[in-house]
Amino acid sequence: MVFLGTSSQVPTRTRNHNAMFLFWDELGILFDPGEGTQRQMTLAGISARRITHIAITHFHGDHCLGLPGVIQRLSLDNAPHAVEVFFPSSGQVFFDRLRNASIFHDAATIVPRPIKTNSANPINLFKQGPVSLFAAPLEHSADCIGYRLQEDDGRTLIPELLSERGLAGPIVGQLNRDGEVEVAGEKIKLEDVSVVRKGQSVALTMDTRPCNGASLLAHEASLLVSESTYLKSEEVEAHDHFHMTAEQAAKMALEGKVEQLALTHFSPRYTSTQEFIQEAGSIFPNVCIADDLTRVKIARSKLV
Repeated sequence: MVFLGTSSQVPTRTRNHNAMFLFWDELGILFDPGEGTQRQMTLAGISARRITHIAITHFHGDHCLGLPGVIQRLSLDNAPHAVEVFFPSSGQVFFDRLRNASIFHDAATIVPRPIKTNSANPINLFKQGPVSLFAAPLEHSADCIGYRLQEDDGRTLIPELLSERGLAGPIVGQLNRDGEVEVAGEKIKLEDVSVVRKGQSVALTMDTRPCNGASLLAHEASLLVSESTYLKSEEVEAHDHFHMTAEQAAKMALEGKVEQLALTHFSPRYTSTQEFIQEAGSIFPNVCIADDLTRVKIARSKLV
């Protein structure tokens, strides 16, 4: 996950408007492209052609004002594939305005995917190979959705068990592909010589109070990217403005048995994030503060 911008509401001298880019095998998902995202991608060395999907949580300006420039850049750079754009269906009018905000040679294939979330249960937006993208409603002053990219569980082969069964070479690949092989009249199943490897996952909960939808998305995530607009000292203001504190984000990570927590979306009132790391770290130690252009690797899968 590359953090292209980490400020809430307005950019500052050190923080750009909010935006994040997730590299996941051949997928490249741009989340919430705020103003200046196109330039931040250049600084991060990310080509617009690497974008396969764009996911917008809501249509407050700091989460979407960079969309026109990104779409136009996709055309300018001759993106060779269609790019799907997910967003809350109630914001269709704002998407339409941003999609055609100015004159340009419109050559890219942009596929709008408005999302209706009628319950707190996450809905599946797409499945590509072993990876699925889910969405769930969050609790904000505008219709807002959070996202979770989830890899299917897999299996890890145990060399000792393979050796016991006399399995080596090409037949091991066949076992992985077909799920079972036959050796000297004996059927050997994949589960006989392997253990379950939990699929990796990334959850993103931006601009929300603590809520059921955020907790569901965060549950046992390899990486939870959470807004942390305020400190506990401003907890009342955070609630009134539909945001979270560092403490609340850390508690969500702890209760959800998350592997890693990355905090972002800081109010420009704070000139230092030292208190954020102290406040969250006292509850959930495996936490980092996202600065602009910070890169966070996804935690490795656990064997079950």
